[in-house]
Amino acid sequence: MSIVIHHNPGCGTSRNVLEIIRAFAEEPVIVEYLQTGWTRPQLQALFAAADLTPRTALRVSKSPAEELGLTDPSVSDEAILDAMLEHPVLVNRPIVCTPRGVALCRPSEAVFALLDVASGTRYTKEDGEVVVAP
Repeated sequence: MSIVIHHNPGCGTSRNVLEIIRAFAEEPVIVEYLQTGWTRPQLQALFAAADLTPRTALRVSKSPAEELGLTDPSVSDEAILDAMLEHPVLVNRPIVCTPRGVALCRPSEAVFALLDVASGTRYTKEDGEVVVAP
C-alpha cells in the first residue's frame, strides 16, 4: 500500500507533513482535495479509519464553517458531511493514510506515528521549528 496524503498546498501544516513523509518514507500519492473534491463514501471511510466524526474533522478556522452555521452544536454530523461535500475546504487537513493507519496529522509531527521513524528523529519544519519523533 502506498502512502496517501489528502493535501492542501496552501496550508503550512500540510506542506510540512508532505515533506516529513518525503524525508522519511516514500513519495506519497498526493490528493489535492480542494481540486478533486470529496465523495461521501470516501469521507465516511477516512473518518471511520481515523476515528473521526464530521464534527471533529471540521475545519473552523479559515473556512466558511461559522458563516454556514456548522459550529452550532445542534447541527448534525450528516449536515456537516453534506456541507463538506459542497465545500471541500471544510475538511481539516492533512489526512494521511499509510499501512500503519489513517490520521488527521495536526500538528504536523503527528505523522511520525504513521511512519517507520525511530524515536528521537528530528525534522526541521519550513518555519525553522524542530520537531522530534516520540
